[in-house]
Amino acid sequence: MTRPPAIILAGGRATRMGGGDKCLLDLDGCPMLARIVERLVPQCGSLALNANGDPARFADFGLPVLPDSLPDQPGPLAGILAGMDWAASLGASAVVSVAGDTPFFPENLVSRLRGGKGIVLAASRNPGGEVTDHPTFGLWSVALRDDLRAFLAGGQRRVRGFATAHGATTVVWDAGAIDPFFNINTPEDLERARGLAR
Repeated sequence: MTRPPAIILAGGRATRMGGGDKCLLDLDGCPMLARIVERLVPQCGSLALNANGDPARFADFGLPVLPDSLPDQPGPLAGILAGMDWAASLGASAVVSVAGDTPFFPENLVSRLRGGKGIVLAASRNPGGEVTDHPTFGLWSVALRDDLRAFLAGGQRRVRGFATAHGATTVVWDAGAIDPFFNINTPEDLERARGLAR
């Protein structure tokens, strides 16, 4: 079975980190994006990056850089839409989305997401049994891209809202001491991630 293409969502403003590209922050000697690409390449087919602004800052990675097709950076759904449109141009039926600030996501992410149809989202279960959704990690049918375009044009922004409206299913990973979907939002998170990367 052909592996689906994947889009790394790096279009956010990173306000809690003081702005800039979180995915380019150093994570124990290399940019976080390099670790994400390294983890994702064995799992997917083609790979692209969703980011706005000058794409030249990502030139070292050799990836297509897809900006949002909508103005004012409306959030990760716009990046998912860019990924859907790109995947459709490749003739793919679905695209996987991955957050650009979450470098330790599972090495079996794509294979497990592919077990479902339509929209399949990731979640993690902590040792206490509490489940947390991670909707920027998902498998998205490109057949839904016109619905998503209309959803965004109507001012809607919530990833979970669109997914729920289209019957999304969820795949749950058990989290041990570290949640594999731990994401970096603050300088403190970055220091913790650097320790984990070592």
